[in-house]
Amino acid sequence: MQSLPSHEAAAVERCAQAPMLDQTMSWAAVNSGSRNLDGLGRVAGLLADAFSALPGRLVLSEPAPADAMAADGSLSPIAHGANLHLAVRPEAPVQLLFTGHMDTVFAADHPFQKVFWREQDIVLGGPGVADMKGGLAVMLAALQAVEASPIAGRVGYEVVINSDEEVGSPGSAPLIAAAARGKKAALTYEPSALPDGTLAGARPGSGNFSLSVRGRSAHAGRNPEEGRNALVAAADLALRLAAAREAGMKINPARIDGGGPNNVVPDRAVLRVNLRPTTPEDQARAQALIEDIVRTVAAAHDVAIDVHGGFGRPPKPIDARAEALYRLVRRCGADLGQEIGWRDTGGVCDGNNIAACGVPVVDTMGVRGGAIHSEDEFLIVASLVERAQLSALTILRLAEGGEL
Repeated sequence: MQSLPSHEAAAVERCAQAPMLDQTMSWAAVNSGSRNLDGLGRVAGLLADAFSALPGRLVLSEPAPADAMAADGSLSPIAHGANLHLAVRPEAPVQLLFTGHMDTVFAADHPFQKVFWREQDIVLGGPGVADMKGGLAVMLAALQAVEASPIAGRVGYEVVINSDEEVGSPGSAPLIAAAARGKKAALTYEPSALPDGTLAGARPGSGNFSLSVRGRSAHAGRNPEEGRNALVAAADLALRLAAAREAGMKINPARIDGGGPNNVVPDRAVLRVNLRPTTPEDQARAQALIEDIVRTVAAAHDVAIDVHGGFGRPPKPIDARAEALYRLVRRCGADLGQEIGWRDTGGVCDGNNIAACGVPVVDTMGVRGGAIHSEDEFLIVASLVERAQLSALTILRLAEGGEL
């Protein structure tokens, strides 16, 4: 570790004293699956209590309206939990954004519910310990260390901890976009891309679409020619989309809902499909591709097709300002004796949305761990202190004028 200025050394030491492990275990012990509104409410309360140690105005913000398409093609409202929003010193000369999520992929009835030691005092298991309740503890510890610094007044920030990241952030995306406005940089506390601490670099975008096909029912034996088979049209959509895969564009037709008795031509079907464009240009081509295939199939099968959904996660390329932020984090890591690198990844997160607002973001500042979204999820306990120190030092240097 390099010799640090006294205020940086003090912040680093303060991170080492923070109760991050206890916080992580406490928060992970409460199920907060994205659809478990009661559990999300409990975790939101715990987080509000913890983050109220920071100055500023803290509120639990209601989610934006969102809807989902049912198997019959109808749209219904879908509920999400409240989102924690904290604003500190909006008048400060340097403005930053910090984001994380309180939800997990594990529903209230999922068997993976307990926090436990995989390796005593070294590796912790449990739902969300890495993704990302450990990351939330890291964020809080870093911000508390910064608040104790003599240069804290130079930096203002917003914190958004949303309740729906694991389902694409439909209820929190407007809040994140508003909080990103005018920010010099952002840090998001997803777990590292690899257990060795490697950061995620460029990310593709992700679009989830539901294509509702409305045909015409008829008797399968007496007059099938008068029917318009929605299931066949949906299958044609799936095959044409799958055939359009190419470099820079991953396309996954994932599910078809529809059909009925064998003696009835089905008049309803819904195709679910995910597209992952690599660049903004790829996304534009993907949007045009969907529109073209929908027109072609609708005409070929004499059916009506409604498209629901969109690119909730825009592509996140690494531009010059983002690369400068990554280099700053790497220099901070080197001064702490941590080797920090980054690599492109196929996953998506709120960092995609922040980057689309023109704000440079490093979105894997959370803990080292792995096997996320599975019952083997784990957190390397030593990384709580490591990553809090890395964040605190990065924030202080941004506050002192680190150029991006």
